[in-house]
Amino acid sequence: MGMRTPRKKRGRPKKAIKRADVINIRLEPLEKKAFSDAAAVAGLDLSGWVRERLRRAAVRELEDVAMPIAFLKAMEE
Repeated sequence: MGMRTPRKKRGRPKKAIKRADVINIRLEPLEKKAFSDAAAVAGLDLSGWVRERLRRAAVRELEDVAMPIAFLKAMEE
């Protein structure tokens, strides 16, 4: 009798990065439409697009005042 090969686990694969915090913002409908359109052009979902743009803005503003950038420091460790 041959050896059995292990079966692959079924279901959704685990996410590499778990995000727990949520920021709720209020937008005008046309702002949300524009952001959604821009995200689609960039090939991202709305959440990913907003997160990427906020990260860019945070880096720029914190570098201007020579403050540490918490999410970059965490990535280096």
